[in-house]
Amino acid sequence: MSHKVLKSEIVYKAHAFDVRRDDVEFPSGKVHAMDIVEHTGAVAMVPIDHQGNIILVRQYRHSAKKSLLELPAGTLNKGEDPEACAQRELREEIGMAPGSLELLADFFLAPGYSTERMWIYLARGLKPERLPGDEDEDLDVVTMSLKQAFASMKEGEIEDSKTMLGLFLAREKLSL
Repeated sequence: MSHKVLKSEIVYKAHAFDVRRDDVEFPSGKVHAMDIVEHTGAVAMVPIDHQGNIILVRQYRHSAKKSLLELPAGTLNKGEDPEACAQRELREEIGMAPGSLELLADFFLAPGYSTERMWIYLARGLKPERLPGDEDEDLDVVTMSLKQAFASMKEGEIEDSKTMLGLFLAREKLSL
């Protein structure tokens, strides 16, 4: 016997996600209520400029109660292709369009309670091309070398997990 969903309902609708409550019967026969964050998914990009520098954004994150230094990233619109989202988000957040996007990884962010999947891309061949940003975002663009980015991680300035993973994956890819 596998896990069986006996009942499923949306218990909360928010701007960026919904919360679903499932009653799940486990192989043991016990039933557990499980709350799941339903999320459309997200992308993050490691943009590399013509000098080989990484372009990051500093953005206030209310849940962390401070500004964080992060990779440019964004949430997929319902049904949106991750690569199309990456193209759009780069234009919105750093004002640059990529000449190429290379998928570095895709993964679940927090599979214990969320359906959110993230795709991380290496973005190269950047050229100026701006789209208006989201109204709720106040971003500062920060450019640094990959070496400086790793030093920022060690010093605790970069605390965001997707950014850390993206930088490690990019370093591996760029050293080939």
